[in-house]
Amino acid sequence: MSNPRSEQFLQSVLDLPSFSWKREVKELHDRLGNAPELVQAIVDSRYVGKDDACKLWADSMEVAYVDPFASVITDEAISLLPVEIAKKARVIGLYVVNDVLTVAAATPNDSELMRRLGQIAQVQVSPVFALPREIEDAISIHYSTEKNLEESLSELEQSSLFDRPDLAGEKLSNLAESTSLASILDEIVYFALRERATDIHIEAQELLSRIRFRIDGNLREITTYSRKIHRAIISRLKILCGLNIAESRFPQDGRFSMTIGSQTANFRVSTIPSAWGEKAVVRILAMSGRKTMLTLDKMMMSQTILQPFKRLIQNPNGIIFVTGPTGSGKTTTLYAAIHEINNQSLNISTIEDPIEIQLPGVTQSQVNNHIDLNFSLILRALMRQDPDAILIGEIRDLETAKIATEAALTGHIVFATLHTNTAAQAIVRLIEIGVEPYMVAPSVIGVLAQRLAAKICDNCKEAYYPSRDVLKKYFVEEGLTEVPFYRGRGCMACRGTGYKGRVAFHELVLITEEIRTLISEGRTAQEITRAATKVGYRPLRYDGLKKVLLGLTTIEEIEANTSFEWAPDPIG
Repeated sequence: MSNPRSEQFLQSVLDLPSFSWKREVKELHDRLGNAPELVQAIVDSRYVGKDDACKLWADSMEVAYVDPFASVITDEAISLLPVEIAKKARVIGLYVVNDVLTVAAATPNDSELMRRLGQIAQVQVSPVFALPREIEDAISIHYSTEKNLEESLSELEQSSLFDRPDLAGEKLSNLAESTSLASILDEIVYFALRERATDIHIEAQELLSRIRFRIDGNLREITTYSRKIHRAIISRLKILCGLNIAESRFPQDGRFSMTIGSQTANFRVSTIPSAWGEKAVVRILAMSGRKTMLTLDKMMMSQTILQPFKRLIQNPNGIIFVTGPTGSGKTTTLYAAIHEINNQSLNISTIEDPIEIQLPGVTQSQVNNHIDLNFSLILRALMRQDPDAILIGEIRDLETAKIATEAALTGHIVFATLHTNTAAQAIVRLIEIGVEPYMVAPSVIGVLAQRLAAKICDNCKEAYYPSRDVLKKYFVEEGLTEVPFYRGRGCMACRGTGYKGRVAFHELVLITEEIRTLISEGRTAQEITRAATKVGYRPLRYDGLKKVLLGLTTIEEIEANTSFEWAPDPIG
């Protein structure tokens, strides 16, 4: 049955500019009536964008709309409502402010439900609207715990599925397709997402198998489990990726996706044989369709790096490299740079492997090695697409490198990544790949090197005064006074580690005429670095120490993420 609010929502949708799905939406409305499933159906059918549809529905109920995956969800709010209640009522606590619990609900206009939730939580409840599916998936993620995962693994081990030890062929395939295995893998992924992990390690040891997460750059053991279920878990991963579960002697690589809420979470999987069984590492990539993304101004770059880098990316032509090891945030920085220059007057195209964040107004292409659709092939095609700016996810071979330099020399701005330790080494690496120095010198205009350090937990941060010997190691002795450093004591918010989140630190080489001459002459990275110092270059560790003094990270993190071979002189 329809009601005035439902009719108001329907009319608001039909009144949207250039809306052309009137008959289809009316049919959905007549079938589903006044239910949040109507909004979900409209969004799933792509008749209206998710945010627009949800805001119109929330407006009809005179409440706000919140996307649980773009909102703050605190442990305090989660703890106030038992998981059974959250699932049954289709609600999830978001945060508590002034003794008021804000909850995302599928039916926020149900006053009796809100009253009962207030009684259970023993605080006043303020409801907002969220899509039912997004609430369900948010519950799966935010209520996941190590204890629940351990219990599920133990239950699986004791099930009759593993009574027979001769798992192979069709039996193994059928087991890997079972609901139990699918559920276990979902739990592992959900818990990894909750813990903000970037990688999941599933590995067999001599006596047990274990699961480790890489969180804030560091590997942490999450749980161990019986080796007898290890092969089935690895096989489940392989099935998701379309890999050969019968082959365990050779490494395999694949990808899979999971729908979470209205978004798609993407994962890259690598398996290798080991002494005790196959090991799998799952890289967690960004969710497609994610609305939030870091801008350059929000990346906590030092102003001495940020301002020249902003000027650099406004150049109409040339190559700008962002370098660093895997997982150092290079792609995030490149996205932020593209976002900074993106406007309707520019034709911006990207070549990525994979596409991590959808950029409005940007043409994004994804590499597909299964059909030999590689970086160089797409790049050649893009050069016929009248580009102004091109982002190349990674320069891996001579052909891609040559086309990129040619593009830079013919009036295009090119952004790309390379795996090098320092900014100056990127220039040398380009020559080592096979690009002639006379092409590198005029085409490269700047190189930004980047690392990530674990960020001190804001909830338990404390100041301390290091010894004078420590200070003398990093600062000039003349005029040296006591300088406070900071660290995290360890608390519930950071799982006792003292760290939560990550912060980047950088070095930037701006290519001057002197440096161009050195490149043309084939000089070393050290000589290029000395020339760059004349125009303000400071090494990675220098910027890292500035982040230490600002209380963003610890001296131990900077030591762990920079090497002595390119450490700076002490700071004065």
